[in-house]
Amino acid sequence: MSVFNVSVAPPDALFGVLAAYKADPAKEKVDVSVGAYRDDSGKPWVLPVVRKVDQILKDDPSVDHEYLPITGLPEFTAAAASLVLGKGLYNSDLVASVQTISGTGANHLGALFLSRHPPTTAASGSKPVVYLPSPTWPNHKQIFGNVGFEVREYPYFDKKTLGLDLNGMLDTLSKAPSGAVVLLHACAHNPTGVDPTAEQWQKIADVMESGKLFPFFDCAYQGFASGDLDRDASAVRSFIARGLELLVCQSFAKNFGLYGERAGALHIISSSAEVAKAVKSQLSVLQRSEISNPPAYGARIVARVLNDPELFAEWERDLKSMANRIIDMRTALYDKLVNVYKTPGTWNHITDQIGMFSFTGLTPDQVAKITKEYHVYMTSNGRISMAGLNSSNIDYFAHAIDAVVRSS
Repeated sequence: MSVFNVSVAPPDALFGVLAAYKADPAKEKVDVSVGAYRDDSGKPWVLPVVRKVDQILKDDPSVDHEYLPITGLPEFTAAAASLVLGKGLYNSDLVASVQTISGTGANHLGALFLSRHPPTTAASGSKPVVYLPSPTWPNHKQIFGNVGFEVREYPYFDKKTLGLDLNGMLDTLSKAPSGAVVLLHACAHNPTGVDPTAEQWQKIADVMESGKLFPFFDCAYQGFASGDLDRDASAVRSFIARGLELLVCQSFAKNFGLYGERAGALHIISSSAEVAKAVKSQLSVLQRSEISNPPAYGARIVARVLNDPELFAEWERDLKSMANRIIDMRTALYDKLVNVYKTPGTWNHITDQIGMFSFTGLTPDQVAKITKEYHVYMTSNGRISMAGLNSSNIDYFAHAIDAVVRSS
């Protein structure tokens, strides 16, 4: 008899969908479940600038396999902070930056830090509280729950309008306890693709500032969402411009295509250099006990690009190429549904939403039907990855949506 009293955990829902797709013997099938960029042939795309830097590193005799510092590659973390915070707002004395295991690691380390060192505006001795948007990336709930947070939700997606439920969001946050952490998607909200406007972001910041809530930004799609690095970071920068202390999780999986290299960063912006120094020391302690040292290769690729003007310009062109293909697929899908098939319902949300993902509005029953009858694979809530669509499968995909909508 084993000493372990443990049951089998349920499989990850997203990767379960992917496994089902791979096991499906149908010749005509479509996978729009996993959030990874694909080119118009449906293949993974290595960014040309990444391929170029990969060769540069291979030819550089000074590149070795020694440990990085506990807090990461300095030229990587400094450039990453400047990229998201903005050169005009970035003050290295006020920012504690640590290299992490992509965005997931940044979310975890940030949550762990706040569980140990909660905002001083929170009630003393109280359990830390975090507010997550409903819906959000499924991993958020587990990450915060694992480090002792009480997880609450605020309304985000309006199922009637397929847009932002701003009033519900503001009402809930206005009642949140002082010092509560509020997770915000910096751009290209996952899974809905619905982002607040600049004016709406100011209203959100007003409520958070007056309620003494702590902003926790998750920035996984800078440059990938709109093709404009500054536009995609504008929400974060608007909060910093107010003088708010906050936290930013940053991933280079999507915008560099470095999914398997796990390159990310955590930035905590404080009100003084003294506090920032203390924060970084505590992050170092936490990092040391968990991963000891972050992986080097992906960070070296990103650092080379961000610190070289010519490579940076090439990267921006690659970003626009990816972003524009996603936008083209949104436009094409909208055209197929509205003008070709004349599918019942309103479909402007397809082009109104931004980034890799879109909430189609399909119900769980419709999702089950489209999978069973048309071999189209997506998550049960109707979220699709626009990157899974291409010129070869978009007509079939639109036809499948039209068929299940009409049969409902």
